[in-house]
Amino acid sequence: MKMKVNWTKQDGSSVTTEVATGTNMMEAAIAGNITGVIGECGGNLSCATCHVVVDPEWADKTGEVGDFEDAMLDATEAERTLTSRLSCQIIADDALDGLHLIVPSI
Repeated sequence: MKMKVNWTKQDGSSVTTEVATGTNMMEAAIAGNITGVIGECGGNLSCATCHVVVDPEWADKTGEVGDFEDAMLDATEAERTLTSRLSCQIIADDALDGLHLIVPSI
């Protein structure tokens, strides 16, 4: 099954991608050519290059920030916000259909 994810890119433009259930948002961003989401560590939670900001309306639906993710978010190039997440830690499921993620500018 696929869901839709709405991205606001660093230049302010928007794009919608289809994402297969079970895919993490870092992989989805790379597959969708979303500039600014790099994922240097390949989703192993050892870098912060997949930093995104979850639209506040969706923040509660993306799950809790774990301790290690929290520490990694302190190392992002763009300023951390209250709804910052590492996109590798957000997994596509039916409840996230229509999710809005913002790629922060550096």
